[in-house]
Amino acid sequence: MVIPSPFVYWAQTENVISLRIDLKSVEKPDVKVLENNIKFSAVGIGAHGRTHYEFSLDLFSPVRTNTADEGQPTTVRVLDNRVDLVIQKEKTAWWPRLTAQPQKPAWLKINFDLWKSEDAQDSDEEKRDVMKDYPGMYEKLQKEEIGYRREEMIKVYLILYNLFQFVGYTYILAVIGVRYAKLGYDSVADTYEHVGPAMKFVQLMQYLEVMHPMFGYTRGGVLTPFLQISGRAMVLFVNIEAEPRMQTKPVVFYLFIIWSTVEVIRYPFYITQLYKKEIGFLTWLRYSIWIILYPLGFLCESVVILRNIPYFEETQKFTVSMPNEWNFAFHMPSFLRFYLLSLAMAGVFLMKHMYKLRTAKLKPKIVIRKCKDLTLH
Repeated sequence: MVIPSPFVYWAQTENVISLRIDLKSVEKPDVKVLENNIKFSAVGIGAHGRTHYEFSLDLFSPVRTNTADEGQPTTVRVLDNRVDLVIQKEKTAWWPRLTAQPQKPAWLKINFDLWKSEDAQDSDEEKRDVMKDYPGMYEKLQKEEIGYRREEMIKVYLILYNLFQFVGYTYILAVIGVRYAKLGYDSVADTYEHVGPAMKFVQLMQYLEVMHPMFGYTRGGVLTPFLQISGRAMVLFVNIEAEPRMQTKPVVFYLFIIWSTVEVIRYPFYITQLYKKEIGFLTWLRYSIWIILYPLGFLCESVVILRNIPYFEETQKFTVSMPNEWNFAFHMPSFLRFYLLSLAMAGVFLMKHMYKLRTAKLKPKIVIRKCKDLTLH
């Protein structure tokens, strides 16, 4: 059972952190303030009605904890419509954010209206004008809140994109599997007719993955995904879509299965990474299945291109002969022969790239534990 978190509104001065927890009718909340963490648990009335709420926050910098020498630096005030916490910072400084991680929980908000006084003796309802006390801080916090919201929107978009692509490739595999179960090998020749449009659509959608790092949505380079996606597009649109005789060949059946199998593993893995979840078996599949499927995929793509060369010799499709107004000549069969050589080189490069990723991701993690020195008296 997932325990909900209440809405929490925070503000700061140079010396204190103020939290306003949006819960009504709270009695005896359980509040633990550690050096770099705050834990809260209570029963109250919030966004989910009257139930048990809790949250835990890893803080950007250390705060003072309750000790005999320092008294009670954390003040807890339970009111009818909220719970207020005032926590003393360990060092006098402005924090760029409340949390240790750049990602902010959706239930954590910035309190623009109330700015709690540093003096614990001030009344509960005292307000401070942050724009007068600290010029420019309001704009800074507002930009921070907008940045958090942008991160949340990007995360939602990436989850929806990966989910959509996963569903698309799953549909292709399902159609191929159902037709083969009903018709046997007779279904192979009609594979492109039944799933070709879906494959073309999800393949075009993959070009968004080239733009994601350009927009800062994801980390990583642009060249590698561009070459990989363009290589598939070359096979799908130029060699299969443009030549009807190739569409009935069994190699298309096998190629679509290989492409789709790779993607129905890859996209769920990306979704788990967005949620910061690690599923060991899925991670192993993501970084191991390519050892078998990538060579088979390169083989099928090469067969498609090689089989198409006589067809393009016959039809002269995409071939430009001189003389013409551009004074330019292009021989498509010769280009395909050169492309086959480039495909082999690109395959070696991609396999090395995936091997480096696999080594980095699946290597054993070394955990170093810090041990405190024990002094015998």
